[in-house]
Amino acid sequence: MKSPTPASDPGAQPGSADQPAPSDRPKPSDQRVPAGGSVPAGLARRLGLSDAVVIGVGSMVGAGVFAVWTPAAHAAGNGLLIGLLIAAVVAYCNAASSAQLAAVYPVSGGTYIYGRERLGNWWGFTAGSAFILGKTASCAAMALTFATYVTDVGWLRRVIALVAVIALATVNYRGVTRTARLTKVLVTCTLAVLALILVLLFAAHPQHHQLAEASAYGVLQSAGLLFFAFAGYARIATMGEEVREPAKTIPRAISLALLIAVSLYLLVALAWLRHPASTAAPLAAAVDAVGAAWASPIVRVGAALASLGALLALIAGIGRTSLAMARNRDLPTWLAAVHPKYQVPHHAELALAAVVGVLVLTTDLRGVIGFSSFGVLLYYAIANASAFTQPAEQRRWPRAVNVLGLIGCVVLAVTLPWTSAVVAAALLAVALLVRRLTTGRAGSARS
Repeated sequence: MKSPTPASDPGAQPGSADQPAPSDRPKPSDQRVPAGGSVPAGLARRLGLSDAVVIGVGSMVGAGVFAVWTPAAHAAGNGLLIGLLIAAVVAYCNAASSAQLAAVYPVSGGTYIYGRERLGNWWGFTAGSAFILGKTASCAAMALTFATYVTDVGWLRRVIALVAVIALATVNYRGVTRTARLTKVLVTCTLAVLALILVLLFAAHPQHHQLAEASAYGVLQSAGLLFFAFAGYARIATMGEEVREPAKTIPRAISLALLIAVSLYLLVALAWLRHPASTAAPLAAAVDAVGAAWASPIVRVGAALASLGALLALIAGIGRTSLAMARNRDLPTWLAAVHPKYQVPHHAELALAAVVGVLVLTTDLRGVIGFSSFGVLLYYAIANASAFTQPAEQRRWPRAVNVLGLIGCVVLAVTLPWTSAVVAAALLAVALLVRRLTTGRAGSARS
């Protein structure tokens, strides 16, 4: 496979304000901020295949598997399994595009880097901004979800959520191997609880509940909600600079993690449909309904641990995308610092923990899951478009996969509640305007 050459905007002249001269423009493999910035140390490649798979599974099998069924079934009615299938197909296309790109650009940043290299600086910036905005909201949502399963006292939930953010940010600060180790523990506990739930629900005699008739719009909206729970494989790509043999490990890890998550979600969906319960904690309610109330506390503990696992992986992924953007001066270069001992982007993770801490103390984010979903879908739409431009020698899947993924992301995004889409689009527009005003560069997308 050829070594990639950085893409430049075709309309820019060498040495122009928007593009540095070719000799000065940093390649994605460079471990530095562009000329004039500090030179941070590179991240250590410590993660093997099993570590990367666990981080991906831990990101996908999080709080969503314990909470997504009620809103998804409310939208899809008896078409829930169709919505799950659509979400899985779109997720597979996105995973294929991400894996194909990550094998060629194995550095921190994910689609932020892919968009810059394949489409142009502004597309990369849009992808990075969508990821950070959406996933920062997800961090707060995961922390609040964890606290909800721990206590019913409103003010105490916020305190517990803040403690969770501080604790997991500290784990990330101490190094990615500790992140992978703790994620393994959390994933193991979550899978054990889900196995118990599956045994109880499949063993009990099914209840006959009539779900509402499906509509095309409702099925697509449920697919968007379910896709949000699948999107954790991005964490593997954003940690590409810390994976051993990334060209081989990243594609395999993304595919394996997605296969495990899709299989598990399908089993849980089939089990829950035998005993559907329209509550905020659908699996706990389903366990109660089959006469196994003794297991309800175990389910709640499992949901809390799953939320922690998702939060842990989110902090790691956002920190590394912020690092990549800071290296290219799309964020303050202070965020590009790498800790000399622990070799993690400690400034970026500290800043993220501070923002999420403020959010969990001041905001109820349960109503903005649609906003986060919109950001994730936009992020992957750009990933698919970026993968479409790769030459034959870099391709692992046909371009039809990229096209299907791009169309799927756009369709699912427009079926989300319109208020979520408008708020997300407005914030991204502000981010683009700020970049335009602060850099003074027009930028142009690759045609």
